[in-house]
Amino acid sequence: MALTVRTDEQMERALDALVESEGVSRQEVIRRSVLERYERGVHISRVAESTSRLASRWGDVLDRLGQA
Repeated sequence: MALTVRTDEQMERALDALVESEGVSRQEVIRRSVLERYERGVHISRVAESTSRLASRWGDVLDRLGQA
């Protein structure tokens, strides 16, 4: 599947720097960036969900520990 990405000077510099430092193509830099951002979003959602669930279950204990 083809995709055209419009860039500006700042993005061109960033892409060139990443291509040079990582030794991969521009396509691979963009692919990795998108996947990393997606995975980070999934991770953040899981952490928020777990935090909410555990706070509901252990909130009273945490409050008492905070007062000790």
